Amino acid sequence: MGPLTKAPRPVAGDIATQRLLPRETPLPMAPGDLAKSRVPDRVPAAVGPAMAWRRGLILLATAALTGAGGYEMYRVLEVGGVTVLEAMVLVLFLVLLAWVAFSFASALAGFFVLLTHPVAVDAERPAIASRTAMLLPTYNEDPRRLTARLRAIIESLEATNHGELFDWFVLSDSTDPDIWVAEEKALLALRQAVATPRLYYRHRADNTARKAGNISEWITRFGAVYDFMIVLDADSLMSGQTIVQLVHAIETNPTAGLVQTLPMVVNARSLFSRVQQFAGRLYGPMIAAGVAWWHGSEGNYWGHNAIIRVKAFAEAAALPQLRGRKPFGGHILSHDFVEAALMRRAGWGIYMLPTLGGSYEEVPPSLLDFAARDRRWCQGNLQHLAVVPARGLHWVSRLHFMVGIGAYLTAPLWLLFLLLGMLISLQARFVRPEYFPKGFSLFPTWPAQDPVLAVWVFVATMGLLLLPKLLSLVLVWMRDSVRRQFGGALRTSAGVFAEILVSALMAPVMMIFQSIAVVEILAGRDAGWQTQRRDDGTVERRELYRKYGIPTLCGVAMAASAYAVSLPLLLWMSPVIVGLLFAVPIGALTARPAPGKLFATPEDREPPAVLRRANELSAATEVGIKPALVELREDSELLAFHVAQLPPPRAVRPDTVDANLVVGRAKADASDTFEEAAAHLSSREIFSILNDSSALSTVLHKR
Repeated sequence: MGPLTKAPRPVAGDIATQRLLPRETPLPMAPGDLAKSRVPDRVPAAVGPAMAWRRGLILLATAALTGAGGYEMYRVLEVGGVTVLEAMVLVLFLVLLAWVAFSFASALAGFFVLLTHPVAVDAERPAIASRTAMLLPTYNEDPRRLTARLRAIIESLEATNHGELFDWFVLSDSTDPDIWVAEEKALLALRQAVATPRLYYRHRADNTARKAGNISEWITRFGAVYDFMIVLDADSLMSGQTIVQLVHAIETNPTAGLVQTLPMVVNARSLFSRVQQFAGRLYGPMIAAGVAWWHGSEGNYWGHNAIIRVKAFAEAAALPQLRGRKPFGGHILSHDFVEAALMRRAGWGIYMLPTLGGSYEEVPPSLLDFAARDRRWCQGNLQHLAVVPARGLHWVSRLHFMVGIGAYLTAPLWLLFLLLGMLISLQARFVRPEYFPKGFSLFPTWPAQDPVLAVWVFVATMGLLLLPKLLSLVLVWMRDSVRRQFGGALRTSAGVFAEILVSALMAPVMMIFQSIAVVEILAGRDAGWQTQRRDDGTVERRELYRKYGIPTLCGVAMAASAYAVSLPLLLWMSPVIVGLLFAVPIGALTARPAPGKLFATPEDREPPAVLRRANELSAATEVGIKPALVELREDSELLAFHVAQLPPPRAVRPDTVDANLVVGRAKADASDTFEEAAAHLSSREIFSILNDSSALSTVLHKR
């Protein structure tokens, strides 16, 4: 790559006609082939003894816990000999226990890190000098809420007196024509409100490679102007102080390619989202501190609320297209993991600052919305199976991929583990045992397990799952300020136990959803690209029955099978069966608004300034979006701005609607009003007209 060159800053002009884009200064990003790509010349620094010791400790603890648990499980099953089904159960148990033990070891490390190094609030405003681009990719999001959050961030950053070092880009991939025009209108209003010429907007008519392609195109056109970029999501919120500290952190570490924050969930209203918000706020810092402790410079990237060195990203993070058909082939969905791994392969450090506050995000409002997003993430993580063998990757980067893959494969494995256990019980109940198998034997083979030891193995496994949550609670108890922020020790403790109960009820349903997702992906079904719902979690009754029907049927089948063996087995399986049998009412209940004091977090009790400002601006915005053509016809300034944003004419793709034919159809009936004529056009046809200035002019001036 050539050296970064500086481009002259854009000159402010007539806001109605000026293209809100700086002068292009290209910085190439050439997609390659992961399997054949050359390992870069930059050699990563050797891992120090301290980091090697930390990683060895985590892996040793995982192996020890897995080995001890596996041995005890073997003792449970080996009474009377291990059958084929029992051997399969033992193998599954070892795999799943290793997963649980690994998470437990990392969380335990985080507990001791926070215990010995209390979080210090740093109010200092460090000096920075680099130019940073703030990138906000968007896809069919509510423009008014989007710009409300963006305005709050801009105002917060301007208050730090470093605002002149930052340029702002809204990078739209929206395919809904009404939302596209509403974005332009909202951006015009925002630019006038914040009085800055450094706010730019770009809409892609062809959103190739989705968000990753959006960022890549920006880098190839404008990246050379900037030292760093901070990537936001549509629901992201960051304080100006946090942004300045991120820039300072990466400025003072010339080997750092990326620094990731730990976003906290805010603005949760439904019971489901409030449980996620409470859990993330209470358990998240300890888990993040643990992974940061042993990841070191081999951290990971979550796709948003992180600062990235543009040069490092452009040199190393160009994504290939995976071979084969969707869902495994094509553009990489979970691109952030791959981008971090490629930058680390090139020698750039990937760091995380788990104790840096001021970074926020939102979560889906219901379990169904969460499952829909999770389905896309599942496909993206399973695509990483093709990335793991890539040459030159750091072993910790490969581990990140395996952890992401395992997060989804463990769901069908847990389901298979439960089904095999029930099958063994049904076999013992209804199939005549062979006490004397073929061959000579003095003693019979008794098909039995050790029930007492099985209970202890179950208790120990649950302990590994629940102890990190209790350790997070202990950290809150030990800190007066944090304890007061959560509402006191008693309220926090009640919240933890309520969260465990609600999460336990939802976990079996999520297990079924993730298992279905894995099966669908293996069968070749693509997840597509849906807009994430960010309003309340209200779900129609018909959708509840349709989406939760399969989990409910699974619960009925499990309950009938367990009861056919014995009532004690039904009681033993009740934690899973209850969640599945009552999937519909649980889904409906968790999608409803929750009381304000239930699962309250510090950000609920004392909202930070940037969050309070964003919510004020969101509440003050107008509701509803006008049709795109009507909006443009009524607002000449907006029309001039829209036309100025359109790229030069280019060859029409075969799948593009012919704008001239659409214009002819729109003009066919002169008796129609403009609104009636526009209503006859499909969304795709309007989108095509909006991309053609001459066709747009003809339609808007129809009598």
